[in-house]
Amino acid sequence: MSLDKRKELSEVAKKLCRELRINQTPSEKLIWDRIRNRQLFGKKFLRQHPIFYDLNGKETFYISDFFCYELKLVIEVDGQIHKYKKRSDADRDRMMNYLGIIVFRITNEKVLNNLEDVLTSLINIIIKLDNSP
Repeated sequence: MSLDKRKELSEVAKKLCRELRINQTPSEKLIWDRIRNRQLFGKKFLRQHPIFYDLNGKETFYISDFFCYELKLVIEVDGQIHKYKKRSDADRDRMMNYLGIIVFRITNEKVLNNLEDVLTSLINIIIKLDNSP
C-alpha cells in the first residue's frame, strides 16, 4: 500500500474513532469509567481504537471498543445488532486471534445488569494474560 493510501486510511479510521467516542453507549461508558487511567492493574486501555491489518494485499482496520496493547486484549461490548452479526463477529474474532489479540465479548445487558461480574471476568483474564509466558 502506498504511503498516501495508508495516510488516507489512517485519517478515515481516526475520524470514525472520534465519532464512536462521542457517541458511546451507556454500557461502554460504564466499562470505560472503570478501566480508564490504568485503574485495572495499571493496564492502559484505549477507547475506540483502530486495529489495522492486511487481508490479501488490502489494508483495512477494525475498531475495537477497548484495547490494551500491553496484553493484546480487546474488549467488545455487544448491543442488539450483534445478534444479527454473529458470522462477521466470528470472522473478526478469528482475524484478531490471528494477529495475536485475545477478544473478550460481553453484552450491553450484562454490563448494565451485572457490571461487577463483568469486571471480575475481566480481572481474571488480565491475571491470566499477565502471568502467561
